[in-house]
Amino acid sequence: MTATSALSLPRTTATAARVLRQLRHDPRTIALMILVPCVMLFLLRYVFDGSARTFDTIGASLLGIFPLITMFLVTSIATLRERTSGTLERLLAMPLGKGDLIAGYALAFGAVAVVQSALATGLAVWFLDLDVIGSPWLLLLVALLDALLGTALGLFVSAFAASEFQAVQFMPAVIFPQLLLCGLFTPRDAMHPVLEAISDVLPMSYAVDAMNEVLRHADLTTAFARDVTIVAACALLVLIVGAATLKRRTA
Repeated sequence: MTATSALSLPRTTATAARVLRQLRHDPRTIALMILVPCVMLFLLRYVFDGSARTFDTIGASLLGIFPLITMFLVTSIATLRERTSGTLERLLAMPLGKGDLIAGYALAFGAVAVVQSALATGLAVWFLDLDVIGSPWLLLLVALLDALLGTALGLFVSAFAASEFQAVQFMPAVIFPQLLLCGLFTPRDAMHPVLEAISDVLPMSYAVDAMNEVLRHADLTTAFARDVTIVAACALLVLIVGAATLKRRTA
């Protein structure tokens, strides 16, 4: 029997439930996804203990970047593990399409991302005293979208890796350039024009811009709406491309 192409809600939710059951029995992965961003924010706060303003400046940006990185790593490795073990091939031999599989993974890791983003945002704002002018709920929204973007990127690159080590190797190629060009270290308009142009097409740039909008403005701004829309659209686009490029097994 061949995999069906139409996206089905029951098949998608069943896939998500299976992934969540697997995660429940993997406490190290859960700790990586949920606790590591919080630990990194905690360390960052006291690295800049003598300069609270510096933490306020970069803390909001990293509140979105840390979940993106952790979700990218975990999702790419978890998906590749399913393919190399033959699980994907067996699943896709059933009435389960690639779209169902990708959507199910996105739903499962998205649920984890909600918990991860809520904990990290709550820690930063109410425990580490991250000073933001805008609503913490908007920070949570951007952090969640960033985590979903990391999930989408992880699902996408897993199709091109032949081993877990190769999946990790994609991080310098996919994440590090965005990290350097997103405006975290210097304003994007102060970069070389070529680098600024490249940064304009990288989704992490808009994630950082959205966080900065919340940091500086009390009300919802047009720029914020534009930035979160771009991040969400990029995540959706990468998921669609990931479904199209997903391989049944590793050669």
